[in-house]
Amino acid sequence: MEERKIRTDRVPQHVAVIMDGNGRWAERRGLSRIEGHRAGIESVRAVVRAAHELSVRCLTLYAFSLENWSRPKTEVEELMRILEQYLDTELPEVMRNGIRVRAIGRPDMLPPGVRKRLDVAIEQSRDNREMTLVFALSYGGRAEIVDAARRLLRDFELGKVDPERLDEKTFAAYLYEPDLPDPDLLIRTGGESRVSNFLLWQIAYTEIHSTDVMWPDFRKSHFVDALLDYQARERRFGLTSAQVRSDPSEGA
Repeated sequence: MEERKIRTDRVPQHVAVIMDGNGRWAERRGLSRIEGHRAGIESVRAVVRAAHELSVRCLTLYAFSLENWSRPKTEVEELMRILEQYLDTELPEVMRNGIRVRAIGRPDMLPPGVRKRLDVAIEQSRDNREMTLVFALSYGGRAEIVDAARRLLRDFELGKVDPERLDEKTFAAYLYEPDLPDPDLLIRTGGESRVSNFLLWQIAYTEIHSTDVMWPDFRKSHFVDALLDYQARERRFGLTSAQVRSDPSEGA
C-alpha cells in the first residue's frame, strides 16, 4: 500500500543518507557502540532494497567520514571489519538487482582488505544500470572541494584551464564523481539537523529530511515517509512559486 502513495513521476533521482544514531541506539540498550554499528547493517540492507524497489536511480550512503578516523582505534577497526563483511555478503544481491557500486572519498586511507573488496565490488558491478549505490568512505565535503581545487590547479599549470573562463560547471568536473547528479533528497537519521561535512558542494538545493529514528531502527517504511515528505515540497531553485507553477519542469 505504501508504494501506491508515492507519485512515480516525482521519485527523487538521487537520495543521500547520513546514517546517524548507531552509538546512541546501542548505549540506550546497554550495548557497546560496536553492536549499534552491527545492527545498522540491516538498515543498510533494507534501504538499498527499498531504493531499488521504488526506482531511485542513485543512493549515496555516508558510511565513514574523514573525521571518523579520530574515533577510538578499536571502534575504527571494527567498523572496517563490518564494511568488509558487508561487501562480501551483499555483492551477490547487488549483482542480481543490477546495482552498480561506486565510492567517493580518499580510498587510499582505507585498510588493504576494505580497499580490495571495494575494488572488486566496483569492478564486478561496473556494467550494472538499474541503480547506483555510492559509498562515501574516508569522505569529507571540504576535503572533496580541496582535492578538486588541487586537481584544477595542476591543470592550470599545464595550461588546460583558463581561470577567466572558470565557472561552477567547470569546477564541478573536478569533484570525486562528477557525473553523479546532485542529491534531490538528503535524509538524516538520529534526530540531528546538521549536514556534517557531507556533499557540501552538491546539496546546495537539496531537500533535507530529518528524523528522530536511529539508524538501526530505520526501515523501508521510514524511507517511504522521507520520499512522501519530499514529494509534498515545492522545489524552486531560486525561482518564485508563481514561476515554478507556470513551468512545472522548473520545480521538478
